[in-house]
Amino acid sequence: MTDLPTPLVSTDWLADHLGAPDLVILDCTTVQEETPDGSYAFVAGRTSYDDAHIPGSVFCDVLGTLGDKDDPRPLMMPKPNAFKAAIEALGVGDDSAVVLYDRGIGSWAARVWWSLKSYGFDRAAVLDGGFKKWTAEARPVSDAAPEISPATFTPHYRPDRIVSKEDVLNAIESGGATLVHSLSHKEFTGEAAPMPRAGRIKGSINAPASSLVDPDTGAYLPQEKLAAHFDAAGARKSQRVITYCGGGVAACNNALALTALGFDDVAVYDGSLAEWTADPDAPMETG
Repeated sequence: MTDLPTPLVSTDWLADHLGAPDLVILDCTTVQEETPDGSYAFVAGRTSYDDAHIPGSVFCDVLGTLGDKDDPRPLMMPKPNAFKAAIEALGVGDDSAVVLYDRGIGSWAARVWWSLKSYGFDRAAVLDGGFKKWTAEARPVSDAAPEISPATFTPHYRPDRIVSKEDVLNAIESGGATLVHSLSHKEFTGEAAPMPRAGRIKGSINAPASSLVDPDTGAYLPQEKLAAHFDAAGARKSQRVITYCGGGVAACNNALALTALGFDDVAVYDGSLAEWTADPDAPMETG
């Protein structure tokens, strides 16, 4: 069984383990496209995958297969049987070692990583630096889709990893958790307002997920810099941390970084601001 470092693996590690019989590599690329009205939407990055991907990797349509299709809220965690079917279709089984990557800052890979973790699967890691670092190092790529081996995945849901709006309201009332807004400072203050209501969930601190990586290499910052980033924001290991963003993706990147730093009581608010701002009574702050 492949000894998989987690939650992050290096490009060196992956290069050394390409072809391992239990290794499943998932390309989780999702891209942002402008719409006719000038706004933007996220779409599956299948075209990028078809052009070139890490050899042996399988394309993971995060939006199309790893969201609850019966829930009107965007990209909510699928029910256990739906998640099981989607993950098995990618070749992931109970004994797999899974490496995830994307072509951005790792947020979409982190979303799948957190989804697996929320269903009790810990043998998964995000490729540090993703496809950007892999190709910058002139490592091999392929345009061939691999044959997917049959797999059996057994979900063991961990409800403490994914929280609801009610859980967040309880946390605000009790003060029992630190709420981490994972988007930009302008969105945190309300200066930028892409959601129906401007600002942040009441009592939140701001730690933008966009600040987790080196913009030149795409790799996560060294641990001491990551620690300083969250420390300056006000996150403490002694308290439960709940991350959120617009739709539950950037929040997973922060959850991954916090896990890498040794925070052991971390959850993601799955509905995030898409759900929160739709409720006029859900408390928010600006400024």
